[in-house]
Amino acid sequence: MSERWLARRGALLASVALSFAGAAAAQEATPRQESPAQATQAKHPPVEPEHWALHLQATDILQYYPAFHSAFEGPNSFRPRATWGNTFDATLYAGVRPWAGGEIWGNLEMYQGFAPSDTLGAAGYVNGDGAKVGRGHPYARIARLFVRQTVNLGGAADDQDADLNMLASQRTRDRLVFTAGKLNTTDIFDTNRYAHDPRHDFLNWSLITAGSFDYAADAWGYTYGAAAEWYRGDWTWRAGVFDLSLVPNNATLTSDLSQFQLVGEVERRMTIGGRLGAVRLGGFVTRGRMGRYDDATRLALATGQLADTGRVRHYRSRPGVYLNIEQEVADGVGVFGRLGWADGDYESYEYTDIDRTAQAGVSVNGARWGRKDDTVAAAFVINQLSDAGHRYLDAGGLGILVGDGRLPRPGAEAILEAYYSLSLARDMTLSLDDQVVEHPAYNRDRGPVNVVSLRLHLQR
Repeated sequence: MSERWLARRGALLASVALSFAGAAAAQEATPRQESPAQATQAKHPPVEPEHWALHLQATDILQYYPAFHSAFEGPNSFRPRATWGNTFDATLYAGVRPWAGGEIWGNLEMYQGFAPSDTLGAAGYVNGDGAKVGRGHPYARIARLFVRQTVNLGGAADDQDADLNMLASQRTRDRLVFTAGKLNTTDIFDTNRYAHDPRHDFLNWSLITAGSFDYAADAWGYTYGAAAEWYRGDWTWRAGVFDLSLVPNNATLTSDLSQFQLVGEVERRMTIGGRLGAVRLGGFVTRGRMGRYDDATRLALATGQLADTGRVRHYRSRPGVYLNIEQEVADGVGVFGRLGWADGDYESYEYTDIDRTAQAGVSVNGARWGRKDDTVAAAFVINQLSDAGHRYLDAGGLGILVGDGRLPRPGAEAILEAYYSLSLARDMTLSLDDQVVEHPAYNRDRGPVNVVSLRLHLQR
């Protein structure tokens, strides 16, 4: 990586840091949002409702992996030589309360840089904060623009503290919440206190959600849609409909919801041994023009061309389900896990090339050694593709993130990730992260890949 590139990164981050300093002079620190289970049980005086808010965040991720064994490579492979990557993003969050229970939020997001191997090479990719569209110069987009309406139905107080895309508000435990506009599907579905945000916790794509949750999104992770949530006691039921891209893994969404995704989830919050936890069971159905793996493989054998699902796409349904668990087991110690399945006959539409996944991890708060704002965590993930998907890749097919040109010896993709997040100041953390990807892109003839990352994050 050139000195000029690094100098640009430093200058860009410094300018954002100055913006944070200005915001700090005008606004008190904003705590992170509690988990749903915590919010349900929280005991504190009623919050003072906010009528508007501005927040900022900036995240700079520097990554490196050394050369690794590679018998061959293809268009969507991790490059086997030693490789650097660097991504930077910054977000301005603006929210206002125009009426009782209502919130309107807009997020302006700026991106720059490239993840290692241009965000290709593994189904469980190593930088969940890196957009699929990398550029050498900064560019900005409206990431979110949505309205949320909360209708209190009674019960005990369950106030919301101020957070990103959340105004401090007084709520009741029983309530309805309606959200509509441009947003990220995982803002609402498959959340997890310990593994959900690559700006704060794990970097790997497989740990943001269940990797098989092929949620509706453009190339930056956002879509148009609407969701409804019903909170009643320790239970929450959620349902939503979201817009799909014009074609799988595309930067442009359909304009008329002619291709869409339905998502549903039920959440149960609980206390085990006096400690908070939650279980979430969700599912989705994707309705759009998608290719069947075996149809593409048969056509390739008949024509002598490389397999391509783009030649065999028809309007079809692709279902999937996931199970999501989080549980505190000791003071400052939490464990989590996810299981996921999606129909492996068809290509993944938006997220990544995973049909079955399992993950488990642990997160420990630094209060145990006198640093309450630090975190150390580790997780293990197993990702699998269907046999039909293996045949497709072996016939030269390309997926969203994978495709080594052939796949004579397929295997499960295994990922081990660990990080330490060090609090440098009230609004700044520095994280050292290490990921080992065994059989990247389901290929037993390549890897393992060991990716070391340094993440600097500021949030106001």
